[in-house]
Amino acid sequence: MNKKELRTKYKALRSGLSDEEIDDLSIEIANQLLQLSIWDKTYYHIFLPIAKQREVNTEFIMNILQGKDKHVVVSKSNFENSILEHFLLTDSTTLKINEWGIPEPIDGIPIPENKLEVIFVPLLAFDKKGNRTGYGKGFYDKFLAKCNPETLKIGLSFFGPEEEIIGIIPSDMRLDLCVTPEETHNFKN
Repeated sequence: MNKKELRTKYKALRSGLSDEEIDDLSIEIANQLLQLSIWDKTYYHIFLPIAKQREVNTEFIMNILQGKDKHVVVSKSNFENSILEHFLLTDSTTLKINEWGIPEPIDGIPIPENKLEVIFVPLLAFDKKGNRTGYGKGFYDKFLAKCNPETLKIGLSFFGPEEEIIGIIPSDMRLDLCVTPEETHNFKN
């Protein structure tokens, strides 16, 4: 399937999930993450879910990170240039939902991309090669391209992989791993 078809398919699949199912599946994803050897890093970037898009609830992963005294970094979207700005999430960080339904920090301590060691990546669909498709604005592809080559890119998905996403272009950034409620898919080899 191409990206447009996959966006339609997975938005429909997610809209069929109840709030309870989203939380249950999100907890299973967090439990899968606990099995990985990714917890020796310092700076972790996480997305804050868009409720109306029925995204993975990352609150459970944030609880793990905070319990392990990790630095949690969140982003603010600039829709004029499709760039993400990154800020350290602290007890004094004020979050506000923007016009697109994205919870974002109002301000805070900026963190450059080269400090980030693990990035939890939102997506609508992914394939068996580690390609992903999001909403089509390119925010994450631009962001991931600025990160260090050794930065770990971990997709989070309620659903398993497609065989292949048709229409991948050179600027599309591949995942290293994708975690679903049932398993972890490794694309690093």
